[in-house]
Amino acid sequence: MDAFLMQDGGHFDVLLDGADLAKDDGLRTAILVSLFTDARAHEDDVLPANDGNRRGHWADSFNEQSLGSRLWLLEREKSTSEVLKRAKKYAEEALQWLIDDDIAESINVTTDWFEIGKMAIYITFIKGDGSRWQDTFNFQLKAA
Repeated sequence: MDAFLMQDGGHFDVLLDGADLAKDDGLRTAILVSLFTDARAHEDDVLPANDGNRRGHWADSFNEQSLGSRLWLLEREKSTSEVLKRAKKYAEEALQWLIDDDIAESINVTTDWFEIGKMAIYITFIKGDGSRWQDTFNFQLKAA
């Protein structure tokens, strides 16, 4: 299933199977939700719009752990190595639940610029049986 976030105004592509949505094994969907749902910003985070809106998923009110990631905080940043480091940190935070819930043995995240303002987030997922799953997710900064 192809899904590229932030490619055309904040949307992602879905693959159809006839009149239905194509299904995946659930792992890619879990990662997409984890990376691209807005987690609540920490009290000390600098907000992109400087409007006091710390966002967050509505269910965060009922959970100790915030759903999603803080990648949205990078939307207005420039294409720097520091932003890549922050994106890696935010992605690792967002995917930690997969390790905590014993779905993954480990998860490796790397980030890189593939174009000015367009970031690739590479995920390597190691399952408990040692098998690997890899995918790439794209994130576009609004400042670009």
